[in-house]
Amino acid sequence: MEKKSTDGISAHTAVAPDEVDPNNAGRHSASRFREHEDPGNLAAKEEKSPVRGARELGLEPGSERRKKLERRLKLKLDLRFSIFVVIYSMNYIDRNNAAAARLQGFEEDLHLKGTEFQTLLSILYVGYILFQVPSNMVLNKIGRPSYYIPAAMVIWGMISVLTGITTNFVGALLTRLFLGMVEAAFLPGALFILSKWYKKDELSLRYTILYCGNLISNAFGSLIAAGVLRNMKGVLGHAAWRWLFYIEGAITMFVALIAIFMLPDFPHNSRGFSAEERQLAQLRMLEDTGEVDVDSREDKWYAGFVMALTDWKIYILMLSLTACVTGLSFNIYFPTLTKTLGYGTTPTLLLAAPPWVFSCIVALLNSIHSDRTKEKFWHSTWPLVMGMIGFIISMATQHRAARYFALFLQAGSYAGYMYTWMSSSFPRPPAKRAVALAFMNAMSQTGNIAGSYIWPSKYGPSYTKSYGIVLAMFGTTILLNVWFRFILVSANKRLEQGERAFGEHGDTLEQAANLESTTVRDAKEMQRGFRFLI
Repeated sequence: MEKKSTDGISAHTAVAPDEVDPNNAGRHSASRFREHEDPGNLAAKEEKSPVRGARELGLEPGSERRKKLERRLKLKLDLRFSIFVVIYSMNYIDRNNAAAARLQGFEEDLHLKGTEFQTLLSILYVGYILFQVPSNMVLNKIGRPSYYIPAAMVIWGMISVLTGITTNFVGALLTRLFLGMVEAAFLPGALFILSKWYKKDELSLRYTILYCGNLISNAFGSLIAAGVLRNMKGVLGHAAWRWLFYIEGAITMFVALIAIFMLPDFPHNSRGFSAEERQLAQLRMLEDTGEVDVDSREDKWYAGFVMALTDWKIYILMLSLTACVTGLSFNIYFPTLTKTLGYGTTPTLLLAAPPWVFSCIVALLNSIHSDRTKEKFWHSTWPLVMGMIGFIISMATQHRAARYFALFLQAGSYAGYMYTWMSSSFPRPPAKRAVALAFMNAMSQTGNIAGSYIWPSKYGPSYTKSYGIVLAMFGTTILLNVWFRFILVSANKRLEQGERAFGEHGDTLEQAANLESTTVRDAKEMQRGFRFLI
């Protein structure tokens, strides 16, 4: 897969590692980027720096200067991305506050009948599904997350406030639909942004910290709801559930203003980083997969969409994630499930918080160990098994203490969410990764639509049938993950065989080293860098 560059040197066209022909593994490099570089373009000049090579920059792996600068860069990134936890909390709180409002007259005031409440929950995911892929394509194109994400937050915060003034089913239905459309910008966008800055063996912890925003929203969202529903009833003539939407929507808009100044953009154009830090950030991505994390200027705007949807691996993970999301649908009804313990509204909401604190701790420990071992399958599987045990306990007994213990196990199953595995399985180019992450996450939300109807009141208070359905969904997820792991193991073996064959061509390695301004040894190390995480 070669073509002549303008200076007559044979250059290797860069390809995403998961698209590499195993017989030609290792040929992907940053040279494609060099061929299309525009010397008069400032962004191109910024993006050029990492392909100069670690040795030329004085940032060889293992050097004290490199270690010191890398620690400083990651600390700065971790601090600035910490706002994602708060944003995700508000994203989920604004999405799920209808469940808490239901405890204080939401259905009665809007005159909801039959399955209309379930329809309000599920309609959000229609907009959420339809807009995730276009949103990530736009984000990748404009390259300014620090403006894009906060703008979406302001809009969905306003929509949340408007939900509080609705008086009937149609009004609530429209606000929920539009809320899903705008909230679609955040999660796939956040996953994509993090993958632009962190290496494969650093992403599990960062994705889990991000996802803790979801878990925290379940814990502290219940506490906020308890306070508002208890103390704001009748204030200024408004029902307490209406104040819940007003207050939480206003908090979202306030957080958006902070996010404008905290969020980084992409490594080549972000504010608040020195030129050396931006160079190192891009160099880290180059070393992680053997390719600069930029799109070819020759690619059409829809190229990432085509590349993602023609990679059949995406559909296996999509089905697995959909089954997993369906199994996790108990989250939407967690206040209702907690109420089956037999307590009043305020104690119920307070009791709903501790299981999610436990879940957050389990998820963090699980991700730290996953990053250290670079293993994904077992770290995605055992939390699901823990959740399945919780489902079985809830099906088998009405004992109050046992059912509350089961809620802890069920909440802990969130630690098995496989966002890192998704990202590392579709690493390059960025346009493809942006679409792949958004597409898998969007399609998996059909599980939330189905999940909205798994927990009807007629199945309560035991919800045995509901637990049986989610138990089957977790089992399906595990089986699909076994299949996906087998596929990646086979792919890694083919990549290894291809690299061994390619490594025999010393003249080709020398040309690659010249293009990368590095040594033959460093070029060889870079080319053998990518493996699918299993």
